[in-house]
Amino acid sequence: RDRPVVPVLRLSGPIGMNIPLKPGLTLAALETPLARAFSIKRAPAIAIVINSPGGAAVQSHQIYQRIRALAAEKDKKVIVAVEDVAASGGYMIALAGDEILVDQGSIVGSIGVVSAGFGFTKLIDRIGVERRVHTAGDRKVMLDPFRPERKEDVEHLKSLQADIHAMFIDLVKTRRGAALSDDPDLFSGAFWSGNRAVTLGLADRGGEL
Repeated sequence: RDRPVVPVLRLSGPIGMNIPLKPGLTLAALETPLARAFSIKRAPAIAIVINSPGGAAVQSHQIYQRIRALAAEKDKKVIVAVEDVAASGGYMIALAGDEILVDQGSIVGSIGVVSAGFGFTKLIDRIGVERRVHTAGDRKVMLDPFRPERKEDVEHLKSLQADIHAMFIDLVKTRRGAALSDDPDLFSGAFWSGNRAVTLGLADRGGEL
C-alpha cells in the first residue's frame, strides 16, 4: 500500500483501421480503459506503451485529446514509452506524454500526411469493361481510380493534406517546444531511430518503461 501504483496501457496496431480479428485503435475502443486507468486515485502517473505505425488522423487526434483532457482533470503525469514504432498518427498520440521514452531501435516521427491509391483506366479499356457511374454533383467521383486523374482534384486533395499537416506540426511544436531542433527535415514526413529522435527533440530519452 505504501508503493506508488502506475497503471500501464498498451496501444498497439493501426489507428482507426480494422483488420481481420483485430480492430484498429479508436477513441471508442479506448475510452473505458483510459477512464479506468486515470481513475486510480493513488496513481501519480499513467504509463502508455505505443506500438503503432499510424492510421486515421482524426482518431489519432481524438485519442491524443482525450488523454490530455483526463491528465488535466485527474492531475496526473503521462509517461509514453515507444516500442517498435510510433510513426505518423502513432507519434501524434505519443505527444500526449509529458515524457516520451524510446528504445534506440524504435522508429519515430513521420510527421506528414499521405494518401495513396491506384489508377485502373488503362486496364478497364484493355479488358473491354464499360463502367457506368451516375452522380448528383460534378465532383462526387473525385479521384475515382477508374477515371483519369484531374489536376483540380489533386490540388483539392493536397489542400486537405496541407491543412492536416499544419495541425500536426502545430501540435508537435506546442508539445515539444524548445526541445525541437531546427532540422529542415523535421516535418518532411521522414522517420528516425530512437536515438536520432532524442537528438531532434521528438523524444526525451532512451530507456525502458
